[in-house]
Amino acid sequence: MISTAQGTKVAVSKRKSGRLLSRLLTFGITALVMIPFPWMILLSFKDNQSILTDPLSIPKSFSLENYVRAFQTLDMGLLYKNTFFIAVVSVFMGLVVSFMSSFALSRMVFKSNKWKNGLYLFLIAGLAIPPFILLYPIYKITIFFGIENTYLSLILPYIATTLSFNTLLFVGFLKDFPSEIEEAVLIDGANLYILCAKVVIPIVKPVMMTILIFNTLYVWNEFPFAATLITDQSLMTISMAISEFKGRYNIDYGGIVSANLLFIIPQLIFFTIFQKHIVEGMTAGAVKG
Repeated sequence: MISTAQGTKVAVSKRKSGRLLSRLLTFGITALVMIPFPWMILLSFKDNQSILTDPLSIPKSFSLENYVRAFQTLDMGLLYKNTFFIAVVSVFMGLVVSFMSSFALSRMVFKSNKWKNGLYLFLIAGLAIPPFILLYPIYKITIFFGIENTYLSLILPYIATTLSFNTLLFVGFLKDFPSEIEEAVLIDGANLYILCAKVVIPIVKPVMMTILIFNTLYVWNEFPFAATLITDQSLMTISMAISEFKGRYNIDYGGIVSANLLFIIPQLIFFTIFQKHIVEGMTAGAVKG
């Protein structure tokens, strides 16, 4: 009995030590990842000379000159509007298209499973293709259809480049979820649209929220497509406009840092509001009943 009790105490002690070590490691990694953000805040209050000569010191005076210059150089209101509009339309249309295709792949009966599996592989194959490879063909297609320097020239590529990731999550979740509930609703006389609106969409809501978050952050941060397909300053996104602080012979480091903070803050707010949905969405369907 004594040896058993001692063994139990040792096991409990090991578990506690393991949890403590895991927490310390988590806090350490989090602190390491977060270091650049407070450092950016400090740099945003320095002039260019101080940033270059003594980047790690505390600013002697906290001047808002860099932020004033950022607003004077960039039309932040217009940039936020452009980026927000493109993000909302791209993410919404990407969700609709990928949900419909994923529902068809996971629930509908195909004449040939080879065609079904081939279509699924085709849709998720985009995960293996870097978006940079698509820049030139997409540019040529955009010129061919005459939609360069329009919102549509960015919205269509953003929808296309998010389909693979969206399909992977949607299909993976729907395949693991039992179809008996949907079959019962169809037997009761509901059509396909009612089935999706009343049953399927509420079920896949955690996954949908995860997709919404990742797609929004991707579109907000995307630069190569915007820099290639948009030259009209009135249509620029905020990620593209920040490069205006870098000239041919000089770089405004203070302006770049302050503009980047204005660029990052909306993302932090958005992520903070919806962060709990990421865990729910990534773990949804992981445990089968």
